[in-house]
Amino acid sequence: MTKNESSSGSALLHAAGLPAPAGTEGRRPAAERDETAVADPPVEGLHRLFEAQAARTPDAVAVTFEGRHLTYRELNERANRLARLLLRSGVGPEAIVPICVDRSVEMVVGLYGILKAGAAYLPLDPAYPTERLAFMLRDCRPPVVLTERRLLETLPAHGARAVCLDADWGEPEAGDGDNPPVGVAASNLAYVIYTSGSTGQPKGAMNTHRAIINRLLWMQDEYGLDATDSVLQKTPFSFDVSVWEFFWPLMTGARLVVARPLGHHDNAYLADVIEAERITTLHFVPSMLQVFLEEQELRSRCASLRRVVCSGEALTYDLQRRFFSRLDAELHNLYGPTEAAVDVTSWRCEREGDLRVVPIGCPISNTEIHLLDEGLSPVPEGVAGELHIGGICLARGYLNRAPLTAERFIPHPFSPEPGGRLYKTGDLARQLPGGAIEYVGRIDHQVKICGVRIELGEIEAAAVEHPSVREAVLLAREDAPGDKRLAAYLLADDAGGGRAADAELRAFLLERLPHYMVPSAYVWLEQWPLTTSGKVDRLRLPAPPPAAHDGRQAAAPRNILEELVAGLWCEVLGLASVGVEDNFFDLGGHSLL
Repeated sequence: MTKNESSSGSALLHAAGLPAPAGTEGRRPAAERDETAVADPPVEGLHRLFEAQAARTPDAVAVTFEGRHLTYRELNERANRLARLLLRSGVGPEAIVPICVDRSVEMVVGLYGILKAGAAYLPLDPAYPTERLAFMLRDCRPPVVLTERRLLETLPAHGARAVCLDADWGEPEAGDGDNPPVGVAASNLAYVIYTSGSTGQPKGAMNTHRAIINRLLWMQDEYGLDATDSVLQKTPFSFDVSVWEFFWPLMTGARLVVARPLGHHDNAYLADVIEAERITTLHFVPSMLQVFLEEQELRSRCASLRRVVCSGEALTYDLQRRFFSRLDAELHNLYGPTEAAVDVTSWRCEREGDLRVVPIGCPISNTEIHLLDEGLSPVPEGVAGELHIGGICLARGYLNRAPLTAERFIPHPFSPEPGGRLYKTGDLARQLPGGAIEYVGRIDHQVKICGVRIELGEIEAAAVEHPSVREAVLLAREDAPGDKRLAAYLLADDAGGGRAADAELRAFLLERLPHYMVPSAYVWLEQWPLTTSGKVDRLRLPAPPPAAHDGRQAAAPRNILEELVAGLWCEVLGLASVGVEDNFFDLGGHSLL
């Protein structure tokens, strides 16, 4: 396939003998529904796009992992053998097949084999606690579980047949290497990914073939992978970014390079792989990108990079600027929840531009974005509202969670068609002049202190405006029962002069925020504690130290009255000492104390 032929999702459909959706040529996503609408892709199964590519380029390398290689033909035949084994075990459309393996060639074979059997895959991270794995296995009631021999004994009891992907499956039967003739509807499940739940139990988002095919064809229209591309798969497969990493390259003739287990945490290793494997495309969560950019000689070692995709967290203007100072690749900011087939908006970052924020952009094909108030009425331009998602990208709902599905996937108040739905993301966003959308923060990061509602995202945005602050995370901490206080966690911007004194930051924020929104504690960190997916782990942010005096000696009380007042302040503020020149509110006090 030539570069021009592989530059769009429409070309892929044409090469597979399928008609292209109408209206895809020259389309640019925009906020209005009619400008994002294209015809449904005439492909029912996600794996069919890979099968078509395997027929076109059977001898090209499809997957590389730690020195091992599989061609498109070899990967297709191995996945077909697995699919037929699963079919003989009673697997078919709407079945959910858990797969618990480390990142490897076998993981790729397993994912494609499950889809070829008509089933949906459910990733189980071997590093998850046993209790969490047990819950997910009980919840999905699988007929078969795919795993590795070394993990058999560590899996909790599940009652299903266990198939080890690294074992000998026996003598193949005639025709086992051929594509199974399994009928899959676009509405059938393709994958289920569990996310954390507010009730303490994870919830499984059920995504369909129709939704993820729409997402991948849009991605190909937008970025145009071809046979010269190599995509690094490094996201843990229990997170939805991994879906496009696994399936987008292998429907386009590109090469999938699988990072070794835990390699996504090793920035030196990542730089080595990018250089050795000539990686052109990869994904970073912004907080992990921040650390990666500290690696030496990035421009020369990562000269092959064409595009970097960011999602999962807010991408700051400062990080965008640092990226372009260190790398020559494109930078794309995408946004989307697990409940909507990975991503629903996109923004191409600008090396030179007037915007001092990085938007999440505009909706992708067949996707609606509505910013609504609590009464489900649209908010004006520039005003923050809860981001609601509509369109064919939406998940079916949560597995075995009908009440929660009804709560989050609500009837579409503006849909001209019956049965339309919107997904309530819990994210706050606003529309910028020109139509792009800016992410503001989480609704569940809204807190009340002394009866006043406070949006933590607004304080974070104000803090990073200070030249010494590179990134900020705000928490409402309650280290003493009933005493909730704002704490700011900060990474320093060395270009801005390093760490500012608490008093300087407090004065800076008081110029921009009401006093009740100004943090009482400031904690400077060298780097963020991260979750396994590379996001800031808020639960591991340390408790702030006792209020300090900005390096100066606290002035001792000079008389009995000052001694009494200082003693009272120490008692209510939980401090060892208070100086007569200290400010009650600067030390974390508030009117209720």
